[in-house]
Amino acid sequence: MLSGFCVLMFFALFLRLILLGISPEIVENKAHKNSAVIEKPRPDIVDRDGVIIATDIKVASLFANPQKIADVEDTLDQLGAVFSDLNWDQMRKRLNSNARFAWIKREITPAQKQQVHELGLPGLFFTEENKRVYPAGNLASHVLGHVNIDHVGKAGLENFINHFKTPLKPNYRQDSAGKIHQPLVSSLDLKVQYVVHDELSQAIEKFKAVAGMGLVLNIDTGEVISMVSLPDYDPNIPKQALEKKRLNRTTGGTFELGSVFKLLTMGMGIDYGVTTLEGGYDATHKLKAGNKYIGDYHGKKRFLSVPEIFIYSSNIATAKMALDVGTERQQEFLKKINLLDKLETELSGSARPQFPTKKRWKRVSTITISYGHGIAVTPLQGLVASAAMMNGGFFVPPTFLKRTLEEAEFYRQRVIKPETSRDLVYLMRLNALEGSGKQAKVDGYLVGGKTGTADKPINGKYSKDKLIASFLSVFPTDKPKYMMLISLDEPKGLPETHHYKTAGWNAAPTTGKVIKRIAPLLGLAPRFDNQKIDGMNLLEKTHN
Repeated sequence: MLSGFCVLMFFALFLRLILLGISPEIVENKAHKNSAVIEKPRPDIVDRDGVIIATDIKVASLFANPQKIADVEDTLDQLGAVFSDLNWDQMRKRLNSNARFAWIKREITPAQKQQVHELGLPGLFFTEENKRVYPAGNLASHVLGHVNIDHVGKAGLENFINHFKTPLKPNYRQDSAGKIHQPLVSSLDLKVQYVVHDELSQAIEKFKAVAGMGLVLNIDTGEVISMVSLPDYDPNIPKQALEKKRLNRTTGGTFELGSVFKLLTMGMGIDYGVTTLEGGYDATHKLKAGNKYIGDYHGKKRFLSVPEIFIYSSNIATAKMALDVGTERQQEFLKKINLLDKLETELSGSARPQFPTKKRWKRVSTITISYGHGIAVTPLQGLVASAAMMNGGFFVPPTFLKRTLEEAEFYRQRVIKPETSRDLVYLMRLNALEGSGKQAKVDGYLVGGKTGTADKPINGKYSKDKLIASFLSVFPTDKPKYMMLISLDEPKGLPETHHYKTAGWNAAPTTGKVIKRIAPLLGLAPRFDNQKIDGMNLLEKTHN
């Protein structure tokens, strides 16, 4: 019996040797599995219409068993003809080690694989890995993020997938490990994304700006339909994301939005009952704030009605409205619309808002914050707060995932009265017809908007000649559904703008161009009736 067992063991050993002789990769693959990161399956990411914007493909990677390499220097010399970007000192150290596994090059092309195969070098082997690819290139890079060489998400929705442990939607099927097996459906509309990217790129070039950003939001559902921050990067080349200039400005940076903030102050003043559309404030003289005096840009130097305060963008009158509300209620209101807390979304890395501490929030802070100075928020945060002024008075947390109206109702919270919201929509439309937003006008569409021009802080001081120009818009104003924020960083004045570089001359016309192109894509048919608004005589009445 013992002799029979020995014969059986000898036969098994003999068979193993035959298998190893035929396929030595068995040993190498085992070493590879023990040495490499075990990749987790990643779902496709698609836009709201199902267009693939991130997916996996299979690619070859090259590794070595240093113990089977006869001549390291000859191997390196021949590999140099195929790969020009290897770290040769590192390769030499790896191949001279006693290890049984060492990476040579991951994610190689089919042509490179064929070239290495033809070299016939001993000790080199191929394995198959998943490679993440982004068919749209840099078009949606800051939303998607990217993965590293080990297939782990490092930013954007790719990073969100890493931590997706509990289902946020009933149509996402997950196993016990929390892996997503169906495509992750984003809120983006790739067609709209293309238009915003295109028009913003043209505006940056035309006005010689250093950067720009654009956001389109469904104000009823909180879905981010488009998010563009330029300069951006190609997620197929992840190292580009490390360049500081490619920061995601929409969520990763905070900015003073300037007079765009006046919409919020108007909402606060009207909702708290300190004024109405029929009310007004005297803007004849500058307002003292600390050791400085607050004035108006092209001020009228007279009493202004509330609609006039908005369309003439009076700092003096807006500040007086905020003072009537009071510091404590101003803080309460900004807290209620989520401007004093970090905005949480599926994208990590959101910047925290910057504002005075409660102890330092004095009268001067109440004044300057009323017109968008002294408080810095992320552009997305400012847009979402503004959306609550336009959608009937509900704060709806933003999302980068497709969301139904029924789902949004679960999250929304009332922050102002519906009557206040109607008044604010009126003011936005009035400003697009008679005020600083006239260059955002689009024939066939009811557009409302507010300009905001903020001096750019540099090294702790406000620059005298560099600014950030923003335009906040809503459309259509008879039944508001979408809002957009367009910002240009350091735009330059042109002869055609009479050398002005404020938002009404650059961000506003850029907004009009975007709306003209995306409104049909969003299912909004042009209308050529009701292009005016009710109550236009209110302006004439208060002026007299």
